[in-house]
Amino acid sequence: MAKNEEAVKKDMFGLGEKNVAYAKYFIGTSYLNGLVAPDDNIDVNVSNVNFEPGCRNDWHIHHDGFQILLVTAGEGWYQEEGEPAQLLKPGDVVAIHEGVKHWHGATKDSWFSHIAITKGTSEWLEKVDDDYYNQSTK
Repeated sequence: MAKNEEAVKKDMFGLGEKNVAYAKYFIGTSYLNGLVAPDDNIDVNVSNVNFEPGCRNDWHIHHDGFQILLVTAGEGWYQEEGEPAQLLKPGDVVAIHEGVKHWHGATKDSWFSHIAITKGTSEWLEKVDDDYYNQSTK
């Protein structure tokens, strides 16, 4: 069993289903569990996003809003363009402002889970390929 796999799979917010809807924006396998149903009066998405080891999303930017990540299990990375990658552990919180290019995902050897609170739309950009990932997360 990979590092933190049990902690992520038994996370209080649920593993969810394989993230097929957004799979094209990830390298590796992720799982998505929506926590707040879409509603005309709520324009914020709240989801538990879970990553297998080495899984990460593409570079992206949030428009007309923001994203807040609440790390609940495992170990992961967050990186803003032009900045070093930050190691994330349970209890860490990341506030991502509108227009900031970034990516996030699991470490190479650990599962990773975070609650993503997102307002606005996401613009998906280039992949965080293996060469970049391996270099930036040393």
